[in-house]
Amino acid sequence: MDSSPLYIQIRDFISQKIQSGHWPVGHKITTEIELTKQFNVSRMTVNKAIRDLVSQGKLVRKPRAGTFVCEQIEKAQSPLLDIQNIAEEVKSRGNKYHNYVVHQQEIQADDRIATQLGIMLKKNVYYSKIIHFENDTPIQLELRWVNPQHAPDYLDQDFSTKTPNQYLSENCPLSAIEHTVEAVIPDQDVSHALSLLSEEPCLLLNRRTWSNESLVSTALLYHPASKYKLSSKILF
Repeated sequence: MDSSPLYIQIRDFISQKIQSGHWPVGHKITTEIELTKQFNVSRMTVNKAIRDLVSQGKLVRKPRAGTFVCEQIEKAQSPLLDIQNIAEEVKSRGNKYHNYVVHQQEIQADDRIATQLGIMLKKNVYYSKIIHFENDTPIQLELRWVNPQHAPDYLDQDFSTKTPNQYLSENCPLSAIEHTVEAVIPDQDVSHALSLLSEEPCLLLNRRTWSNESLVSTALLYHPASKYKLSSKILF
C-alpha cells in the first residue's frame, strides 16, 4: 500500500498519465471534482497536487476552461567537464534562479565522507544541503561536505545570495576536479526535494574539488533526469 501523502499520490497519477502519452499535450485533464471523488480526498488536496504540476511546467490552468497538459519544458543543460555556478547557468537561459537552504551545519565525517575528503573518520566537516530552482522548478539537490581547514568561514555564508560553488571558487582557487556521473533511482528524501514521481530516475554527479593539491570539498548533485542533461565538448 502506498504510504506517501495523498497529494503526492494524485500528482504521481497525473504525471504518469502525461509521461505515458495517455494524456498528450493539449489534453484537458480530469476535473478537480472528479479527482476528489476518485481518490476520496478534499478539493484542497487535489488542488495542491495540481499546483505542484503547474509549477513544474507539466500543466497549465485556463480560467473557465479547465486544466490542460502543456508542452514539456526543454531540459536544462550543464557542462560536464567544467564547474559553473548554477545560478549563472539558470540566468544565462533567461530564467529566474533561487534556492532553499535546508541544512548548513557542522557534522562528523562518516566512512564515505572521510574517504572522499581524505581525512580521519569522525573529524568535523561542514555540511550543506541546498535545493536549486529554475523559475519555480527544482533542478538540483546539492549535498556538499567541506574541509573546514580550507574554508573556515563556510558556515557563516548566506547561501541564499551566494552559492557554495561561487564562495569556494572565490576563496579556494581550483586546481583539479573529479566527476563521476550515474543514473540512480533516488531515495524518498531526494525525490521529495526534487518533486519527483516514485521511482523517477535522477542524474547523480559526484564531484570532488582540489585547491593547491588539497581536497577541499565533495558534493553529490542530484538532477531530475526528465528536466536535466549533462554535456561535454572535447577539442583535439
